[in-house]
Amino acid sequence: MTELLAFLIQYGYLVIFFWILLDQAGLPLPTGPILLTAGAMAGQQQLDFSTIIIVGLLACIPVDYGWYQLGRLRGGKVLNLLCTLSLEPDFCVKNTEQTFQRMGNFALVFAKFLPGVQTLAPPMSGMSGMSVGRFLILNTLGAVLWLVAFTGTGFLFNTQLESLAAQFAELGVWSGIILGLAFGAYLLFKLLQRQSFLSSLKMRMLSVEQVNDKLNSSDAVFVIDLRHRHDVNALPYSIPTAVRIPMEKIEQYFDKIPKSRDIILYCS
Repeated sequence: MTELLAFLIQYGYLVIFFWILLDQAGLPLPTGPILLTAGAMAGQQQLDFSTIIIVGLLACIPVDYGWYQLGRLRGGKVLNLLCTLSLEPDFCVKNTEQTFQRMGNFALVFAKFLPGVQTLAPPMSGMSGMSVGRFLILNTLGAVLWLVAFTGTGFLFNTQLESLAAQFAELGVWSGIILGLAFGAYLLFKLLQRQSFLSSLKMRMLSVEQVNDKLNSSDAVFVIDLRHRHDVNALPYSIPTAVRIPMEKIEQYFDKIPKSRDIILYCS
């Protein structure tokens, strides 16, 4: 434990910088505990509170700006890439889009507090046509609030966190094993959940040739284009005769979907 504490004191700012950098780049890393620990160390005068915030901003802002520019240039393809990295890729775009619809551009200010939204908010801002100046102001404000909230909580409750860490450290090697097992169990649960979802899709999935055969056959089929508007803007093409119904609004069109015909849904 003494060696670990000495390592964090000596290299704490580098750990904070690269951890936040990788998190903002799209890797599913839990940054909250790192900032809480850094705040507790600042409360014990082992790190400097202001330096933690500055280091966090230096890690956040360039990466967020890069995603913003990629969103402007590449559109929906960037969102698809980030969703591939996400632990919940089947819902991340929908959740981010709904957040922007409810809160407008100010969703950027609170995006970092919302898992699954923080990484997608910058490219979606670029896709929506937000100006560079407004993006930088709102994104920086959100990053400052996020960093201060977590680091400040660790700073204020540093005594309690230190006591908890000391009790945990008494377990010795078992403490690391418990943390590793907990994190591994979480990842395994998400991966199994994801695999189950994909398996259920494959059971009902049609190939391109099968869809084409159905469209050219005498059997009437009803094709629904479920893509969200960003995907449509990035690739403005559609299957012939397809009806455009965004996934989040499909319940509103339920009565208009013919129940007597085969229905084909597609979202990419």
